[in-house]
Amino acid sequence: MTAPTLDVYLSDEDLTAALRSDATRGLTADPKWLPPKWFYDARGSELFERITELPEYYPTRTERALLERVVGDIARTAQAEVLVELGAGSAAKTRLLLSALTAEGPLKTYVPQDVSSAALRAAAEQVAAEFPALAVHGVVSDFTDTLHNLPGGGRRMIAFLGGTIGNLVPDERADFLGGIRDVLEPGERLLLGAGLVIEPEVLVPAYDDAAGVTAEFNRNVLHVLNQRLRADFEPEKFAHVALWNAEREWIEMRLAATEDMTVTVADLDLTVHFARGEQLRTEISAKFRVDGLDGELAAAGFRTERVWTDPDDRFALVLAARV
Repeated sequence: MTAPTLDVYLSDEDLTAALRSDATRGLTADPKWLPPKWFYDARGSELFERITELPEYYPTRTERALLERVVGDIARTAQAEVLVELGAGSAAKTRLLLSALTAEGPLKTYVPQDVSSAALRAAAEQVAAEFPALAVHGVVSDFTDTLHNLPGGGRRMIAFLGGTIGNLVPDERADFLGGIRDVLEPGERLLLGAGLVIEPEVLVPAYDDAAGVTAEFNRNVLHVLNQRLRADFEPEKFAHVALWNAEREWIEMRLAATEDMTVTVADLDLTVHFARGEQLRTEISAKFRVDGLDGELAAAGFRTERVWTDPDDRFALVLAARV
């Protein structure tokens, strides 16, 4: 087994600078907002893992079951020599892809990308131990602005799973997909996992579970601001809100102030006022229609080759080639 390598393009100082910028812009905006990536400190990641196991939260198990069913087709079509995974995390689902790509094709290299160097190093070492014939080359970066740091060479497939594409608004999605196109060569592929538009009575509880785990996950962004920017939020004074925006076809997660309050963010020398009932948007999770996904990919310079959906049409895996 060859020891995995790790390229670091994102330091703790870079993350803090990005958090400072996002918090300044979001907390002084009207209406207020924060990006969802700041949910994920160690506590937030643990809470999200608990969410994926909840009975209401169908996306993770639906995508995994779908991937198990079609992974052989993906591998035979893609014939990838290099698998790049954006937002790899623990790389749990990736093992399905790695097994199929090594059995059905010429896979030689796995490139996991994530913002956490500790999590990425652990995942890379585990994959290297399980797949000793593979070279494992980790990249610590933010996938939204450092795609150019991904290594080239070999026929690549970029995997972006978990429905995370839905956390981006349309303009951001267009920029992101265009950025992926720019780093791929003609014929190289993108494997995209995306949640589909379904009935709100199933969709909304996935983001507002009865046990309140998602509510704690939502409030965790305030704990992150308290810890990293010396803010004095009282997270328990914010109520979790999840609603379906039918016009834009996305779930919105918000935090609603339960009373008038003033919050200081010491590291930003910032004072923020909340009126009772005022809401802070923390996440969108857009859901898609297959023809809409095809259109967005085409606009970014991709040709859709295959689309697979689960039996209930709740989730889609799309394999697209760079034109």
